[in-house]
Amino acid sequence: MEHEIRAEYEEGLLPHEDTPVKLWHMTRIGSTTAMCGRDLAPAAATQTAEAWGTPKAEPFCFLCGAQYLREQPGH
Repeated sequence: MEHEIRAEYEEGLLPHEDTPVKLWHMTRIGSTTAMCGRDLAPAAATQTAEAWGTPKAEPFCFLCGAQYLREQPGH
């Protein structure tokens, strides 16, 4: 299954290139629902799943991280 990382922002803030990210979440490509169940803005910033575990994707939702690991072969 293909994944991407999607940003969550503070309540009331609209996604924009200079809006600070509250938390990064893992989603399935094309979905705005994080693996932890949180609904994210369709216009939220995204990164490839390869950014997971790197400083670019911090802070990261620990629930999404756990779910993502469970879907990876060998885990």
